[in-house]
Amino acid sequence: MTMVYLSLAVTAVVSVGAAAVVVLVRRQRRRMGSSSEAQRIEAAATSGIRDARRQAHAYWYFNDGGGLSAVRDRDSRS
Repeated sequence: MTMVYLSLAVTAVVSVGAAAVVVLVRRQRRRMGSSSEAQRIEAAATSGIRDARRQAHAYWYFNDGGGLSAVRDRDSRS
């Protein structure tokens, strides 16, 4: 009975791995034929996402009006 569970587990792991490989290969094939305009749009979107993350982090870091981070830092040292 243990061998059956082991073979089912191995089959599941191999299936998940194969599905991941299929998805990655399909994605790579779609990206190969992109035009210069598509590349420009993708580059602009990537930089926009990066800027949004940077801005969200800055807001989180600097907009702590209640002083909670100072209390948290003070309490974590002891």
